[in-house]
Amino acid sequence: MNGLVDAGFIVLGGPLAAGETVLLIVAARDEAEIRDRLSADPWTPLGLLEIATIQPWTVLLDGRARNDRYLKASGLTSA
Repeated sequence: MNGLVDAGFIVLGGPLAAGETVLLIVAARDEAEIRDRLSADPWTPLGLLEIATIQPWTVLLDGRARNDRYLKASGLTSA
């Protein structure tokens, strides 16, 4: 996961609520790129990373824009 963050693929990530589900915000062209990148991650064959859903996300509000940053990303949840 840290390598995917360092590569700029994972933009934000962390557990939801009780921590059984994780939300990852990624920078990707399409769903195929997300699946390809995550299938190569060592967590996948260990069963630590299973994609539950992949959904496109259009960022309309971003308070970080005040810092001259812009984010276009997709979100996915992992079971």
